[in-house]
Amino acid sequence: MTKETLALTPALHDYVVANGSAPDEIVRDLIEETARVLPADQGMQIAPEQAGFMTLLTRIAGVRNAVEIGTFTGLSSIAIARGLADGGRLVCFDVSEEFTSIARRYWDRAGLADRIELRIGPAAETLHTLPAEPHLDLAFVDADKTGYLGYWEALVPRMRPGGLILVDNVLRHGHIIAPDPSDTGTLAMVEFNRHVLADPRVESILLPIADGLTIARRR
Repeated sequence: MTKETLALTPALHDYVVANGSAPDEIVRDLIEETARVLPADQGMQIAPEQAGFMTLLTRIAGVRNAVEIGTFTGLSSIAIARGLADGGRLVCFDVSEEFTSIARRYWDRAGLADRIELRIGPAAETLHTLPAEPHLDLAFVDADKTGYLGYWEALVPRMRPGGLILVDNVLRHGHIIAPDPSDTGTLAMVEFNRHVLADPRVESILLPIADGLTIARRR
């Protein structure tokens, strides 16, 4: 019995992925292409076990209306779209035509293109094209860290009661404990984590999945 989450060695991580939600051929190819074409940016892609978790959570929650802020090459959007209920839709917000052009190819290959809408532009602006009333079942945030508070405040009023907000990179590779004063992204995440914890509109939990995943439920 232990009070702490087990630290994963590379071998143990491989075991977790292989015996949990092993990527299929499409996801494997996407991960490999991202690493090959965008080696300096591949760390922006979610972990494969996180993708499996998000698909299952989306399916359990019966999600029909979902949004994603920060699409990159498309792994997280594939994970969410695969879990949507019949007739469900995912709206993706991103600023990069280059990265999302890869995502579009894999959406087509996975047979998910009809469930996903991509809106290019700064999410701080494009988020406000969504209806203002509570209607979202699920939102996933994985974009510029200094923008997280703004995205949160735009999303929470749009979540239906019981709707889920998933927020990535809340541990910042462990730097969240003692951030470098020059690391604006991590400093922003310190403020964001405090804000979420104190927000009476939600109940939340921070899980040590990949680089830390907050799951918040709208009250």
